Amino acid sequence: MNPLATQYLGLQLANPLIAGASPLSRNLDHARRLEDAGIGALVMHSLFEEELIEEEETWLRFRDQAALGHAEADGFLPDHPGYRNALERYVEQLQRLKTALAVPVIASLNGVSRSGWLHHAQALEAAGADALELNVYYLAASPAESGTEVEQRYLDLVAALKSHVRIPFAVKLSPQFSALPHFVRRIEGEGAGGLVLFNRFYQPDIDIDTLSLVHRPTLSHPGDALLALHWIAMLRGRTTISLAAGGGVKSAAELAKLLLVGADAVQVVGALLAHGPERVAEILAGLLGWMSVHEFESISQIRGSLSEARISDPGGYERVHYREVLDGWRSARGVWR
Repeated sequence: MNPLATQYLGLQLANPLIAGASPLSRNLDHARRLEDAGIGALVMHSLFEEELIEEEETWLRFRDQAALGHAEADGFLPDHPGYRNALERYVEQLQRLKTALAVPVIASLNGVSRSGWLHHAQALEAAGADALELNVYYLAASPAESGTEVEQRYLDLVAALKSHVRIPFAVKLSPQFSALPHFVRRIEGEGAGGLVLFNRFYQPDIDIDTLSLVHRPTLSHPGDALLALHWIAMLRGRTTISLAAGGGVKSAAELAKLLLVGADAVQVVGALLAHGPERVAEILAGLLGWMSVHEFESISQIRGSLSEARISDPGGYERVHYREVLDGWRSARGVWR
């Protein structure tokens, strides 16, 4: 019996550690190395609808306007049947991964229009994806748009996807919802198979010398996992859909904590980008060692044992924690006299 075996989105996983969406899935050798290191499943990099729109607009301008005034340029245009857009390239990579790997491959989709979400989701299902991750990266920047309207966008998307695809899908949420447990209940009711908590909104920085915006990725750190830990602890027992945590997992310690509060799976990205696939084996070995010390025989024994629904002081995840942290603060010796 495999003590690390678990389920996520109805998929059987050898362990709960998933390689989250990242550039690593673009390289077949990298994906194989992750599987060899023991990864439980792989989420592909996101397919962005905007990329498809931009490519199509560029192609149409090139095809229809490049020869204007220069008839001889027609002979230099590429053969249209050989053109492959971003969706076709993504589908080809998905099929290569499915052929090469035994672990589940989850396609990641980031759309902007209803038709785009549905069309691309169906294409990824037809290509053999085991599941979908809806990377709903949406910033409500308009003062005219209410929180209720933002939530309805998600709910309408989930309902539409449920009626158009048969494979399970998870919704990757941001933490910026005012009543998350209620919203999760509504998403579950519309047919989502799981949630990934949480998406990261990458914030632009400012270069004060050039007076310009700076866009750079920042890797997560272990403290980032605490936000997902908090909410998964409160959701476990209040929803029946799969719960995955993302962000801040660097070692077996973060993985164990997230399992204790109720995560079905835990995604890791930053540690893989920084240290390579070997980190997968280290994390899993550390988890097995920790389980042995605490006499856990399976993931099911661990999952949710410290969730809000199963501890004696559930207020510890709510206002009690807030008060205790503030009241318990003490300055370092000699800083405040």
